[in-house]
Amino acid sequence: MLVVGSVRADWAVTSSQTGRAAAAGLEHRHVALAESGTDARATLELALFSTKSATLRVIDNPTGDDDLAAAMQREHGLAGINGGYFDPANAPVGLLISEGKLIAPLRKARLLSGVMIVSNGRVQLLRFAEYSSRRNANAALQSGPFLVDRGQPVAGLDDTRSARRTFIVAGASDRAGIGYCSEVTLAQLGKILATPGLAPDLKVQRALNLDGGSSSAFWVAGERGPFSISEQKTVRNFVAVVPK
Repeated sequence: MLVVGSVRADWAVTSSQTGRAAAAGLEHRHVALAESGTDARATLELALFSTKSATLRVIDNPTGDDDLAAAMQREHGLAGINGGYFDPANAPVGLLISEGKLIAPLRKARLLSGVMIVSNGRVQLLRFAEYSSRRNANAALQSGPFLVDRGQPVAGLDDTRSARRTFIVAGASDRAGIGYCSEVTLAQLGKILATPGLAPDLKVQRALNLDGGSSSAFWVAGERGPFSISEQKTVRNFVAVVPK
């Protein structure tokens, strides 16, 4: 009798470096990871903060004139990434609220399974069914899929297509962050973000995927100047870390 077993592949941190950010309370961390049993490698850029001192802001870019770096410098952001999905006419796909103004409504779609909202400075990642307009969000962005929920990778994510990725994470207590990942599948990213030891005092409870691929961009104001990964095309909106 031949018994065929499956080998569990886990991700582990192989190196981690913290860069000096321009603002106190903001941490820029570069993390390298490897998957056991395979040759898979990945790198993360994380901008982590305490929601006691900073929050998230959605910056709309309807004309497409700005890239992420220009928008962050003009708006005095501490860090930023590209935002949600948009159609070929540059119209946002899914809920978009910026500066308290509703720009696009909530949309029911399998991909758009989560909403990032900011209400009274509090950052939350919500499932579609958990969102209510009564929350009076000053900023909101619908995207997806959910990558991590209750500290565990979400099951059933696509594991066939690799691409650059950006995401928002919410940790235990008051920790939150935004990030960029080198080319991985959605399933790999869910497992990566649930890996212990990504950063001190960070255990990711929830993570929401943003518009990846050529839209992916990451920027953080460093003590010696900005660190930037540019998007490869114009995007509709950005998510910025800003002081409270």
